[in-house]
Amino acid sequence: MHLSPNDPSTASTNAPDSPGARAATITRDWVCPFCPLLCDDLNAAVSSDGSLAVQDTECSRLAQALAHYGAADAQCASLIDGNDASLDNALEHAAQRLANARRPLFGGLATDVGGTRALYPLAAACGAILDHQHGDALTPATLALQDRGAFFTTLSEVRSRADLLVFFGCQPAQRYPRFFTRTLAGGEIEIARELVFVGGAADPAADGFAQARVETLLPDADPYDLLALWSALAEGRDAAALHGNGNGNAGSEANSVAEALAALHARILSARYTVVVYEPAALPAPHAALLIEALHRIVKAANRTTRAACLALGGDDGALSVNQTVTWLAGLPLRTRVATPARMAGTPPLDHDPYRYRTARLLAEREVDALLWIASFAPHAWPEALDPALPLIVLGHPALAPAAQARGANTVFIPAATPGIDSDGHLFRVDSSVVLPLTAARGAPLESVASVAAKLTTKLNAKLAASLTTQPTTREASR
Repeated sequence: MHLSPNDPSTASTNAPDSPGARAATITRDWVCPFCPLLCDDLNAAVSSDGSLAVQDTECSRLAQALAHYGAADAQCASLIDGNDASLDNALEHAAQRLANARRPLFGGLATDVGGTRALYPLAAACGAILDHQHGDALTPATLALQDRGAFFTTLSEVRSRADLLVFFGCQPAQRYPRFFTRTLAGGEIEIARELVFVGGAADPAADGFAQARVETLLPDADPYDLLALWSALAEGRDAAALHGNGNGNAGSEANSVAEALAALHARILSARYTVVVYEPAALPAPHAALLIEALHRIVKAANRTTRAACLALGGDDGALSVNQTVTWLAGLPLRTRVATPARMAGTPPLDHDPYRYRTARLLAEREVDALLWIASFAPHAWPEALDPALPLIVLGHPALAPAAQARGANTVFIPAATPGIDSDGHLFRVDSSVVLPLTAARGAPLESVASVAAKLTTKLNAKLAASLTTQPTTREASR
């Protein structure tokens, strides 16, 4: 909802609802934390029973996320092996299990910037591996950036400048319902735009925007073949030379595809500003990084004579924020093991491996001996394949408590606040160039991930120090 210019409310203002209504509060210009678009034009209303609603929004994803919150959240207790426990006891048990672990994994990692900063020293103290629950979507984009570099843009640039948007193999509104509202509507100047969906069907949500013309190109083409040909054309190779003389049906079809792509690239070169939109999670595995590299290669070629950029749609559940934060703390992105030298003698303090440190592989090969699972934005449970005997520590949404209780043995659960709902925080937006502050709309008395991680670090360091003082020296041990 866009507030009127006369509305004096700000992003951090809590105001009572209208006279005569039930006790409730409204946070105006609230930033939604449930998708990386970080829509900041919303009004979040909290009822006296602890339920939340957002006024005047068409976002189905937000409505589904808010349905997980209720009055019982404030009474959610910590659990140790299926039994209620105090927070301090849960922290003690969690710290001891991390102290006992030789190779723990910090998975899920659905938290914000502050939560990540607090988890990092905890991971270093116990020599943990860091991987996000959306690591399989995040990693190809990281690999492409490392190998080839990239041209990125921002939502503001898309809205104010882009006259040609090319969507490769994705329908943005399926996962990000307000994408077109955020990028096409409400600009100061109406821009005539062309929206071309390549390698897939057009997104129905793209229809109905003023001065936007939607079309579909090669919806059934193989993405790898399509981008290989398009890349070659972007580098100036002749379409006819790429497929010979077009003898036979196969040759004619190939020439037809080449001609269509050549015409599209000519439009890119004549446009004022082209944005190529893709969704890493929607690209076919396991070689999505090759497709992302090709898209950026096409954009780089276009930038020799005009302006073009890519916009990657991803980073859900804090994935982008965690990756950015870990990168500036460690110098390496996610799927990295971090350790203090004292903890992992004889091994490097940092080790990045996007294949070896994949959560699914580590659990399947039983290469970790403890899992710390962080899920503060939604009740995403730990992997189903998790060995029941593996120690599990969950800092998560209160809705995960029943699953943690059902697992029983070898499980510590600590309910965690959701940034933007019950705690303040910060997240990186989908375009990775903007960090937005989150204001707690409800403020139930739940510990933030940052607070729990800091307390765990203190307790873990105390246990590690105590174990060092009680260990016999080499000479004593040999007697």
